[in-house]
Amino acid sequence: MADAKTAVRARILELCAQRKISVNRQATISGVTQSTLNNIVGGRNHSVTVSTIKKLCDGLDISLREFFNVPAFDELEQEIR
Repeated sequence: MADAKTAVRARILELCAQRKISVNRQATISGVTQSTLNNIVGGRNHSVTVSTIKKLCDGLDISLREFFNVPAFDELEQEIR
């Protein structure tokens, strides 16, 4: 099972690959700084905000529902123990 950070990272990379765009191009079209997006996909950002994910979705012309509607988010580990 993955954690949320890993699932978000994988989903961003998957969406970029599907659209044949680089992570840096995704940053440009979404209005998210390249350093922020590079930190997210590089695993150095431990708490991605919904606002940032919304910007990424807007840049890709998808909804938040579409972003999260993949099996990886259904199988997340419990964060609070």
